[in-house]
Amino acid sequence: MVYEFEGKTEKEAIDAAVESLGMNRDEFDVELVETQKTGFLNLQKKVLIRVHTRSKMVLNSNPEAETDVEQAIVDFLAGLTEKMGYPSRIKIMYREEDKLGIKLDSEHANILIGKKGKNLDAIQVLANVVASRMVEGDFKVVIDTENYRSRREEALVRLAEKVGDQVKRTKKSRLLEPMNPFERRLIHTALADISELETKSEGEGLYKQVRISYRGYN
Repeated sequence: MVYEFEGKTEKEAIDAAVESLGMNRDEFDVELVETQKTGFLNLQKKVLIRVHTRSKMVLNSNPEAETDVEQAIVDFLAGLTEKMGYPSRIKIMYREEDKLGIKLDSEHANILIGKKGKNLDAIQVLANVVASRMVEGDFKVVIDTENYRSRREEALVRLAEKVGDQVKRTKKSRLLEPMNPFERRLIHTALADISELETKSEGEGLYKQVRISYRGYN
């Protein structure tokens, strides 16, 4: 199911979704739809988000593997983190037709996340390699720990808005830190409706940088 919520900030809109749906934040995905300046002198902001609830939640039912594919991925992740020296308890957060969400519970969560989430991304890539050998078609494994991915998403949206305001004020472009494709999409989406700004990915490889530039209208 898909729902839409508004707020003065993205957090306020998400809080409204949590209260209205009676769900935890990690039980749904958030898509930033629109950010508008309203009111006198455009001093007020309105954020519109689209909430996608997951088709089959297991947070309060069965976080254990239910199929051979799930068990293989769980066993792989348990063995991987053990060999890394940071053993983890592997729990399934949610199941969808083409996606499996997995949580790593560990005393070493910060190390498993790594700088800017790069360790977590690497673990996720390996888990998807295992899944691709067992599942045909478009199937994705999403790995998280300590709710890092949703926290990172919110931080990137705030960063985009802050740097966007700086670029509008100074009329000088800014180049952000290297990001993975999902993170870059967040930046592009957050600033897509601001006519004075444009965004472009620069660099090679998986981790590219987003340049935010001023293109105002006279």
